[in-house]
Amino acid sequence: MNYPLLSCLSFFVGIVVGLTGIGGASLITPMLIFVFQVPASIAVSSDVVAATLMKVTGGVRHWQQQTLDATVVKWLAIGSVPGALTGVGILHWLRHIGEFNLDAILLRLIGVAILMVTVAALVQLLLLTFVPSLKYPSLPKIDLETTLGRAAAIAIGAILGCVVGLTSVSSGSMFALALIAFFRLDARKLVGTDLAQAAILLSFTALGHLTLGTVDWSLVIPIWIGSLPGVLVGTKLCQLAPQRALRFVVYMVLVMVSWKLAHQV
Repeated sequence: MNYPLLSCLSFFVGIVVGLTGIGGASLITPMLIFVFQVPASIAVSSDVVAATLMKVTGGVRHWQQQTLDATVVKWLAIGSVPGALTGVGILHWLRHIGEFNLDAILLRLIGVAILMVTVAALVQLLLLTFVPSLKYPSLPKIDLETTLGRAAAIAIGAILGCVVGLTSVSSGSMFALALIAFFRLDARKLVGTDLAQAAILLSFTALGHLTLGTVDWSLVIPIWIGSLPGVLVGTKLCQLAPQRALRFVVYMVLVMVSWKLAHQV
């Protein structure tokens, strides 16, 4: 294992996360699998634990900058935390049954999860960039002042949280889409809100993955060494960098990565 290379690559992933709020597990998990030949189950659990500290660091920085919506974070987290623990529980069940190849299942799940989310986000980004005047149906905005709105936020959090618990990926990408589609957050608060809810979600998910016994601390620590400085640099640059151009590059990379994952034998 080339640990200096792992830390170096994690540094650049951290910058992407701090800048855009997306790409953490979606990049690190495939990186562990393809570049370092780590089994999928170990890559998922190790990445969840590593990503937790990275997201917490970014979330705290955005909280200090007041670039997040605390109400949205709260109601999504109420649903996403039990949803994520349910996802981890499904992994426990698959692991103890022994009739399935957990690594093979996870490779497909990770690939499909990243591909679906990324394609949807990429289409939305392209439409906003090249056809800004196009009038297309928009989803109803969720009003968190109402009981129905809060229930909807909890349900969205639970569904997306379950996917995160299963695959470790898309704690940023999927929730970013939900924040744009259902909560209409402005660009200034989108990244911070996304990072903050991901920090809460992954904190509980990491505890669940620790009980699986598939966390490799020799991977977690080098990822921390690289990603933590990276995410601090990224959050500092967040308000200066061209978000659409950055997201387009990240999405194109994720499409290629997810396609390869989904077609692993």
